[in-house]
Amino acid sequence: MTFTFTALLCLVLPALFLVGALAKPILTVQPDSVVYKQTTVTFFCEGTTGAKEYILYKERSQYLQSTEIPQKPKKKAEFSIPKIDPNQAGRYQCRYQTHDGWSEFSDSLELVVTGVHSKPSLSALPSPVVSEGGHVTLQCVSKQRYHRFILTGKGTRNISQMLDSKYNYSIQYYQALYSVGPVTSSQRWTFQCYSNYGRSPLLWSEPSDPLELLFSGTLHKPIIKAETGSVVTSGSPMTICCEGSLDAEIYVLHKEGSQKPWGTQTPEKPENKAKFSIPSVTKQHGGQYRCYCYSSAGWSERSDTLELVVTGIYHKKPRLTALPSPVVTLGENMTLQCVSQEGYDELVLTKEDQKFLSSLNSQFIYSIIQYQALFSIDHVTSDHGGTFRCYGYYNQTPHMWSVPSEPLEIHITVLSKKPSLLTHQGQILDPGKSLTLQCCSDINYDRFALYKLGGADFTQNGGQWTQSGLSLANFTLGPVSSSTGGQYRCYGAHNLSSEWSASSDPLDILITGQRPFSPSLSVKPNSTVHSGDNVTLLCQSPYKVDTFILSKEGAAQQPQQLKSKSEAWDFQAEFSMSAVTSALSGTYRCYGSQDSSPYLLSYGSDPVELMVSGEVTLNSQTSENQDHTVENLIRMGMAVMILIVIGILVFEGWGSQRQIHHAYNAGNV
Repeated sequence: MTFTFTALLCLVLPALFLVGALAKPILTVQPDSVVYKQTTVTFFCEGTTGAKEYILYKERSQYLQSTEIPQKPKKKAEFSIPKIDPNQAGRYQCRYQTHDGWSEFSDSLELVVTGVHSKPSLSALPSPVVSEGGHVTLQCVSKQRYHRFILTGKGTRNISQMLDSKYNYSIQYYQALYSVGPVTSSQRWTFQCYSNYGRSPLLWSEPSDPLELLFSGTLHKPIIKAETGSVVTSGSPMTICCEGSLDAEIYVLHKEGSQKPWGTQTPEKPENKAKFSIPSVTKQHGGQYRCYCYSSAGWSERSDTLELVVTGIYHKKPRLTALPSPVVTLGENMTLQCVSQEGYDELVLTKEDQKFLSSLNSQFIYSIIQYQALFSIDHVTSDHGGTFRCYGYYNQTPHMWSVPSEPLEIHITVLSKKPSLLTHQGQILDPGKSLTLQCCSDINYDRFALYKLGGADFTQNGGQWTQSGLSLANFTLGPVSSSTGGQYRCYGAHNLSSEWSASSDPLDILITGQRPFSPSLSVKPNSTVHSGDNVTLLCQSPYKVDTFILSKEGAAQQPQQLKSKSEAWDFQAEFSMSAVTSALSGTYRCYGSQDSSPYLLSYGSDPVELMVSGEVTLNSQTSENQDHTVENLIRMGMAVMILIVIGILVFEGWGSQRQIHHAYNAGNV
């Protein structure tokens, strides 16, 4: 029994010794287990002294092209793969053989090949500047629908985290958020992220741009500013200035959302200012900027945010006007209207000296079929004078603006006597007619300005003086066209002053033939009426009319306007006149307009003649009565004269008789 057990033991022990005698090999790779495509990769399989053959396996299959048979037994074998491609990504193992047999397989080594897909973006939220021992959130994003994002980093320890991607609706990207920390300033922290698909987890994308964390110190925050202003035209050069402490050795400019610092400057000697120049601004430069500086005391706090806006990105420019006029009296209210045919989400008003910046949501106005924003300024001061412009932008790109509107010059004035604005050709004109508007005043203004409502600026002319003491200027606008129609005002000013007078009363210029129809005009009860009667002039049209205009030939007054009413498939307006007089006699026409363009009229109706009678008979009777009165006065005068003559003759006769009587008496004596 003892012999048998001893014999069996002698047979088993060599077998046990052979299995445990060959150590498991160790498989390593250089330069790394995560390599960029086309990189030369070398595997090292470390076995034991005396190994005569090493084999590299991929996915447990012998990788024949990489088999190594040493001429002399050695402890380590190398397997080189030049210019690795995506097909060579996978799980690798190795083993070796000695005269005692084959070793077991090494542990698996996963070889990842990068550069296969488009790269994601990596950023730090809210900023790459962190405090000592703090935590930071890193955001890896891509428009591609990757299944996973992988974060890699180096600091006091190597970091590798893999997370499933999630869709972020607010930014319309796929993303993964990594919390990293605590981080310390004893070593640099640099991160990159990759992405992959679930069906090929060892094939990664291009790496994101590297992101390095910066550590904030106890230094005061620097001051950041754009030397030419924070609103810059695309293609223009600009400089961002960062002013820090006197002993600053490094300046860093960071753009929010960027994967790495936008710029870094290391002055030859410590300096309190650094300038970051952009030779030609593009839309990629728009965004929020902060700067930091570093000295022997550590990193500074981050500066305040500089909002850099790039204009000229969108080519549909809005239009800016002042309501009611670009000349505003000191202390009054002003409204600036920014209008655009493009459906921008926001409209922005700026002033050239950057003292004024305001943004409003745009609203679609059906009457003008455009988008607009109304910027109200209460209690205007002298600071509100100057040049304004407006821009449009979309909410998803708030730092990319359109081309600017034409500049609008706002003039601030004190209240002074307003001039008068006249036209000798009438306010309703046919296309092609000549038109001259005259601005005049009994104040000796040296110059006058004419402004059309909705215009970007006004036209100036020198003043002339008349013998009657008036000052005036003529503005020739003919031959008129549809663009001439509108509301006009004028102003006066003295050469020694930059202030303009108060506005004249508005004058509407209306252009006919701009709507392809003619309304009809009729008179109720009749076109011939007596003085004191009531008359109604009825203007009608089967076509859509918002406002009817009634005009009398040669009248100095402005034409009458009435909103139309819809009656039995017609649009109409009734112009009523009470207790008419002969002054209302004349030729009338009516026109129609629409609210979308109130100064452009239809063709005129056929003329209607209104006759007011009854005053001529009254005048004749009065004249006849006056003639009778004169005649009676003449008759009475002649009768009086006859009586006087008779009286004289009677008196003379009585005197003669008395003389005879005295003579007779004397003779008798």
